[in-house]
Amino acid sequence: MNKVAGLFFLIMFVIGTDTFLISPLIPTLQSLFHISTKFSGWMIGAYALGYAVFALVAGPLSDGWDRKKVMLYGMVCFSVSTILCGFATGFWSMFLFRFLAGVSAAFTSPQVWAAIPALFPAPKITKILGIASAGLAVSQALGVPIGSLLAATHWSYPFFAIGGCSLLLAIAIFTVMPDMKPDQDQRSRPLLFKRYAPLLTSGKAKKAFSAYFIFQLGNFAAFAFIGKWMTDRFHLSIDQVGYVMIFLGLGNLVGSMSSAYVIQKLNVFRTMAVSIPVLIAGFIVLPHLPAVSAVAGTYFLIFAVLGIAFPLMMGRLTSLNPAIRGTISSLANSVMYAATTLGSWIAGLLYAAFNGFSAVGIFTAICFAGSLAVFIISGVLTIPGQTKKELADNAMHIRN
Repeated sequence: MNKVAGLFFLIMFVIGTDTFLISPLIPTLQSLFHISTKFSGWMIGAYALGYAVFALVAGPLSDGWDRKKVMLYGMVCFSVSTILCGFATGFWSMFLFRFLAGVSAAFTSPQVWAAIPALFPAPKITKILGIASAGLAVSQALGVPIGSLLAATHWSYPFFAIGGCSLLLAIAIFTVMPDMKPDQDQRSRPLLFKRYAPLLTSGKAKKAFSAYFIFQLGNFAAFAFIGKWMTDRFHLSIDQVGYVMIFLGLGNLVGSMSSAYVIQKLNVFRTMAVSIPVLIAGFIVLPHLPAVSAVAGTYFLIFAVLGIAFPLMMGRLTSLNPAIRGTISSLANSVMYAATTLGSWIAGLLYAAFNGFSAVGIFTAICFAGSLAVFIISGVLTIPGQTKKELADNAMHIRN
């Protein structure tokens, strides 16, 4: 099972690298393809759009199929579509290939989140979720900066490298992953959108997913224009932006690896109640910092907190209905990438209209505050079995 955990880490690493890679490349591709600032966010949005739409289909289907095969075929298609991005000749060809990469990822990464509760015993689930999340974190710490350095030679090289690594991972999935065929009950259930019925009829689930959407809307609005803002504000080159982004990834890695420990010490409710105000303060202060070193340090803190919060939110969402974890995981990813599509577009408009990152940071802070409020209202942060005293302590913690 250690090999499987390592494989999940690597899958999230390559998908995370591909997802986040466009952010530092935006200034280069914007100039190369002659794209205005307000539309440049769609090079991120295309991937997110493909993911958001097809994850809705991938989740219900995967609950009735062998998860290993879904993951394998998805990774092969992800490899091919990512390599094709390196051959893009303009905005629309890049948009198409990024869209196809998003579609492929929609059939791959949700299987990781859905497989973890099925393959690992309950005491280890949070830890393995943290390991998979750490793959995303390391993709920011190492994958995106390495991609930026490769792009300094030629913008297409990162796509070829990620595509090649993805093909090797497809071979590893075939070799290492156990078969995960659905039981007879899952096979007999209605497919596609009827599998969403338990979620659509649950007020708790609807509120929880709404909160998750609002959170990711602010999160990716801010992330989409990190590269452009640092280029405009501090006149950094693409490889220098990559070096700064190492601090983002290191922070996320530290947060992901310590997430289980922090949640155990504070509990779910208090972890969110502390994390969100820290994130709000960070994004409000960030645009006004005078030096790159201060920006890097603040980003380290922000992404460490995000690394703690993300596994927590995914764990709470997948616990809503253990019988349809694949559907829940895919819906969560679809919601996240729908938020990415909308967030990157809004960020482009705000950045162009207000000529900088301050408005984007305020938008992100508002989204985070709204997300925390909706999460609390949903009740998903309350663990079954909590005592009245613990609930009262949580309420007192928020009031203070």
